[in-house]
Amino acid sequence: MTNENMAFVNDGMNSVHPLDPLSVEEMREAVQILRDGRQLSGRVRFMSAALREPTKAEVCAYASGQPQAREAHFILLDNGDGQVYEAVVSLTERCVKSWSHMPGVQPPIHVDEFVECENTVKAHPEWQTALRRRGITNFENAIVDPWSAGNFGDEQFPGHRLARGYTWMRTSHDDVGYGRPVDGVVAIVDLNTMTVLKVEDHGVVPLPPPSGNYTAAAVGSIRDDLKPLDIVQLDGPSFSVDGYAVSWQKWKFRIGFTPREGLVLYCVGYADRGRERPILYRVSLSEMVVPYGDPGPIHSKKNAFDVGEYGIGRLVNSLELGCDCLGNIKYFDAIMTDSRGGVVVIPKAVCMHEEDYGTLWKHTDWRTNHTEVRRSRRLVVSSFATVGNYDYGFFWYFYQSGDIQLEVKLTGCLSVGALPPDVQPKYGVMVSPQLYAPIHQHFFNFRLHFMIEGEGNSVYEVDTVPETQGPHNPLGNGCHPQTTLLRSEAEAQRVINPLAGRYWKVINPNVRNNVGQPVGYKIVHGENVLPFASPDSSVMKRAGFMRSHLWVTAYDPSEMYASGDYINQHPGGDGLPAYVAKDRPLENSDVVVWYTCGHHHIPRPEDWPVMPVAYIGFILRPVGFFDANPAMDTPPPELRASCEVQ
Repeated sequence: MTNENMAFVNDGMNSVHPLDPLSVEEMREAVQILRDGRQLSGRVRFMSAALREPTKAEVCAYASGQPQAREAHFILLDNGDGQVYEAVVSLTERCVKSWSHMPGVQPPIHVDEFVECENTVKAHPEWQTALRRRGITNFENAIVDPWSAGNFGDEQFPGHRLARGYTWMRTSHDDVGYGRPVDGVVAIVDLNTMTVLKVEDHGVVPLPPPSGNYTAAAVGSIRDDLKPLDIVQLDGPSFSVDGYAVSWQKWKFRIGFTPREGLVLYCVGYADRGRERPILYRVSLSEMVVPYGDPGPIHSKKNAFDVGEYGIGRLVNSLELGCDCLGNIKYFDAIMTDSRGGVVVIPKAVCMHEEDYGTLWKHTDWRTNHTEVRRSRRLVVSSFATVGNYDYGFFWYFYQSGDIQLEVKLTGCLSVGALPPDVQPKYGVMVSPQLYAPIHQHFFNFRLHFMIEGEGNSVYEVDTVPETQGPHNPLGNGCHPQTTLLRSEAEAQRVINPLAGRYWKVINPNVRNNVGQPVGYKIVHGENVLPFASPDSSVMKRAGFMRSHLWVTAYDPSEMYASGDYINQHPGGDGLPAYVAKDRPLENSDVVVWYTCGHHHIPRPEDWPVMPVAYIGFILRPVGFFDANPAMDTPPPELRASCEVQ
């Protein structure tokens, strides 16, 4: 067995693997070592705490049961002077291994700061005056969400850690509140000192009539003709779990979780040809951004980077059986810290279960009337996060056909604005009386570190082109695939082209299938779009990854995020644009593919008060990776006694 395949074998001994997230005990111990080692004051916030992952070489060389170093990585913010530090704590040696000052950066906004910011704004006299100007005196029913401040080149408060506080009014504590924006009022808050620096008032707009309450009690009459749908697996699930290692239908992978990225998958491989065949080393959500298309003073600065500015993992939901997942479920907890270093466990942060997915393959011999059919089953690994008004589900599907699918489910509440009666918006759509939702987009970038049969991988773009006219194409029907090697990072910045049937494939030129083709996987895009923001806009400078759907970089363990390590209040240019400026060669090397998918949302009344789920994503599909259909050995379906035939 080669070293690069070692990481893809489950150790089967329930021992700690180098990629296992930190346990509660390890997290608590790492915090204490850091407190003692650096004599941290009470003004220091723990902005991030997670496993410091070993190098890829160390993971691939790991053998079950062998001693290993366990380390924790911290990002800390000193509220006293606004300075940021990164620290590495060795749990093995019980010491602070490194301490680095990170000048001129801002870490993501922590969940704890949300509550503190809201309380700060609601207690401020200028904010209260602005609400009284609108006839609002019951401040208790107000809610204030701290949106990231961005960087628009017009900063009035340089050096401050900023948030923009937007206000909504609830009719009661049971009301969601997002249906009644206090339009025109923005509080600029320094999160280090928890002081309001300025209250902007862009003009009084009447509050919309009560709207937006979506609870079952508020909706009124509920449908009563829906029969129960129970998912029953009498013999239990088909997957097995050992710690964070998962095995299912020849698939092998490991589950991880970070406060920034949320759900992470490691060491994805497939049991075939008598061995574990590596496909992906590490996959995760790298960044996401939601640019708004309304140029007005309120919505034009709503460009939240939900991964880099907040941390999608810190906002993960605790999932519930029957609501978020159905069937025989395996849950995984998420372990992190609050901003004061207390250990926080979010139970059931990741859900795993099996689903029936219809027909897998079928053929009927019309001469003999003999039919062979197999049903498809997929393994689902998912998590959900709530970012203020929005909710995002991230679902990884593994199929018996060898496909891997990523699906983002977008739901929650629209971010809306108020208008006077009988006024129609230009940059949005009315969704309720006096309430409009601006046009906007959601862009997600996923980092896919491929490892197809090892590290010697290459990336190709494949278009289908018509054959030229002539005797060789007498009926004019000819067409053929045109394959282009993406040799360098400068060449590997590409956009989709559905009219050419374009896809990209990652292959290992050193390993061939039984017909001499290099083994590989292709990226099949789903819904996608390009941004409408101008190239010189702030959001395009800061989220440069939006300009291309495909990026490919040479692997560098320091290059993890599409907009850079610290995007909060950053002017832009970091991340993928900076990575690819090196123009490193890519052919037959260790490559990382970054895929961007975008959802274009022109709102509609049917999206109010809570949006039905919208779906975007992509599929990784084997192309020559197998010698034949890998699902041919799937057993025929059986009629169980629990099935009802009519």
